Amino acid sequence: METPTKKTQLTELLANDTLGRVEKMRLLSRRKFTNKSHGEHLSGKGGTSTEFSDYRNYVAGDDVRYVDWNIFSRLGRPYMKQYRHEEEMHVVIIVDASSSMMFENKFTLAKQLATALGIMSIMSLERLSIYGCHMQGLHPFQLPPCSGRTSLKRLLAFMEGLEGGGDQPIDQAVESVLRTHRGRGICVLLSDFLTLGDLSKSFNMLYSRGLEVMGLQVLGPSEIHPDLTGDIRLVDSEYGSTLDISSAGDLLELYQEHRLALEEQLALQCRQRSGRFLSINSETTVEQILFDLLRREGWVQ
Repeated sequence: METPTKKTQLTELLANDTLGRVEKMRLLSRRKFTNKSHGEHLSGKGGTSTEFSDYRNYVAGDDVRYVDWNIFSRLGRPYMKQYRHEEEMHVVIIVDASSSMMFENKFTLAKQLATALGIMSIMSLERLSIYGCHMQGLHPFQLPPCSGRTSLKRLLAFMEGLEGGGDQPIDQAVESVLRTHRGRGICVLLSDFLTLGDLSKSFNMLYSRGLEVMGLQVLGPSEIHPDLTGDIRLVDSEYGSTLDISSAGDLLELYQEHRLALEEQLALQCRQRSGRFLSINSETTVEQILFDLLRREGWVQ
């Protein structure tokens, strides 16, 4: 009797059953920032697709090819047939690959989420670009624009090979990406957002370029609920600078106030630009985030 062979795992980032479910999902855009080329997103503009939308009155200068002559023969008045315009949405995913992400599963979870959201995009025939940002002064690692099932292998290889460790804050990463990126749609930011830079400037740049911001903050459990006592020395993982603190336990309440204030500020800045924001614990499984949290929040379907 032959023993059944174990099914080959397609990627180290997602289990096969998870990947199968993800392939049937899609990202949901609020603003419909899209590009005038073929895709699955539909707008209310007149277009050239074959899906009928509505009728409207004929006005001088309209293309007579779209007059419904059957209605004209019955009513004696010309009406124009309107079709729903098919447009392509460009999904941009920026993965923070700096050193502050290399703790407590943060970077691994960010890569898993980027992979899953990228798969949703290419399977929905959206145009996808992914950037891994790590070192100041260097161009981000980039998965060039791609679409469709034929891009799956290239997407998985890129994400599996993406490495972290660097000193580029997320605000500079956004600026670096926008120097070369072209296209309107959605920008997913996967980061801990631990930067001294001006994030409002970054969000403004994305908004003005026609990109809806979807910010996913990934924090480790010790960043959410630190357990510190006595005298400690804090070391910046990206710059190596240090800070000595006495009686660290006394500062925990102040730390939590600042952490929650940052979270509220990020959420507000995203909302003000018609975007969305969520903060997640890196201990949460990618399946819980994709199939529960993001669905409940209306990010995916």
